[in-house]
Amino acid sequence: MFDNQPKGLYALALANTGERFGYYTMLAVFALFLRSNFAFDAGKAGTIYSCFLMCVYFMPILGGLAADLWGYGRMVTSGIVVMFLGYVALSVPLGSGDVAYWSMIGALALVSIGTGLFKGNLQVMVGNLYDDPRYANSRDAAFSIFYMAINIGAMFAPAVAVWAMQYAQAHLGVSENDSYHYAFVVACVSLVVSMGIYYGFRHTFRHTETSAMSKKKVADTAVEEMAPGESSRRVVALVLVFAVVIFFWMAFNQSGLTLTFFADEFSAKRATGLQAMAFDVWNLVLCVVIVYALFAAFQSQRSRNRRLAWCVIAASVCVLVWRYFTTGEVELAAPIYQQFNPCFVVALTPVSIAIFGWLAARGKEPSAPRKIAYGMLVAAVAYGIMAVGSMGLLTPNEQAAAVKAGTSGPLASPNWMISTYLVLTFGELLLSPMGLSFVTKVAPPKLKGLMMGGWFAATAIGNYLVSVGGHLWGDLPLWQVWSVFVVLCILSAVMMLAMMRRLERVC
Repeated sequence: MFDNQPKGLYALALANTGERFGYYTMLAVFALFLRSNFAFDAGKAGTIYSCFLMCVYFMPILGGLAADLWGYGRMVTSGIVVMFLGYVALSVPLGSGDVAYWSMIGALALVSIGTGLFKGNLQVMVGNLYDDPRYANSRDAAFSIFYMAINIGAMFAPAVAVWAMQYAQAHLGVSENDSYHYAFVVACVSLVVSMGIYYGFRHTFRHTETSAMSKKKVADTAVEEMAPGESSRRVVALVLVFAVVIFFWMAFNQSGLTLTFFADEFSAKRATGLQAMAFDVWNLVLCVVIVYALFAAFQSQRSRNRRLAWCVIAASVCVLVWRYFTTGEVELAAPIYQQFNPCFVVALTPVSIAIFGWLAARGKEPSAPRKIAYGMLVAAVAYGIMAVGSMGLLTPNEQAAAVKAGTSGPLASPNWMISTYLVLTFGELLLSPMGLSFVTKVAPPKLKGLMMGGWFAATAIGNYLVSVGGHLWGDLPLWQVWSVFVVLCILSAVMMLAMMRRLERVC
């Protein structure tokens, strides 16, 4: 997994970890902030939430165009600065009036623009590391590692967001509405850390910061050319993939909207025993440590390293047992559910790499487009779990009326959502890192930034369509809400498989 990887990969991955930690800390509470602070209904909160996500993932098109002209490094640095200003604006408690609303809109615009300059271009730089023939065969594994690093930041974000809010309420005497802003302060700090990592280890990836066109401007160096027909075939193949994955992102990013609403309104509010332990991020970290130690125990060539790995496993198990007997009843805050997906990504990435490495050694590894199609089918299964778990529950409007009357309808076990996030993560690992690898491999050299922007534009459209979940959240039975995403994921997978022969020709 970590063999034959350049040092620049780890530097870029850690810089992205810091930035993503801030973003997901903000995102973990954002939909609830909209409903609590501005008293928006689910539909309006969903529209603002999805429009923000759309802008975040649409802006990499403009960022990619700018980077193709002026270089990736300049755009990444500019992006961090602009994002920082946006998070600072979100951190200021201004109440719930017009000034607060438009200040929030301006802050979201800055975060979107900054992310557009930063996100896609940093990932193109990762891909550029593997233009070196020494590392060419490690590209797919590299993007899995990079994606895992993103999720390390995302794994801690919900817990830190909830902690920041609870600390502010308990020790600083602020109201619940104002406490959201303390979660946004965490995002500001994380960007400072990200910038420090980027410049502290810049020497390991400086050669990837310049785009092909900016190289040509600086010096009259040759730029790799492709035959017009080959370049067009590649662009068309990428656009076809972009069009299909829209529906995956529409379903996947319900995590911050309808899945969070479900956790807030329909999931049990307290847990004990093993279930309670699952909601403590440090217990999840210990489980991740055990997974990686098991790989080291069975794969290490040195007996000393194997013994050390078994010691780490034993120590982690002992700590978990101790924590089991000392954990009482815990209250389940809705945003905390969002820690499961990134935790599963971190834990399952080495499993995914090992499986595909085993298949590759036997000449049976699926192509990147085929993995993407399979990822969509897996996402359909995830929402099928939610549909089954929601049967017998009230509609959201009926539940709201019951709560207002001082009662409540039946609540679902947290295990339904945990299971959904587990299966959804399998789909994500098949689709997202493989998609990024596919884009950097197939994109014509002169259009790398633009094509990476195209991948994020597809994500942007999918994120805008996330609002569909918010508008369905009302009188419709919950199992029907989730079934909409099941059907869309299956249809998009079928479309992808129908185009497979054409897509695999350019791999």
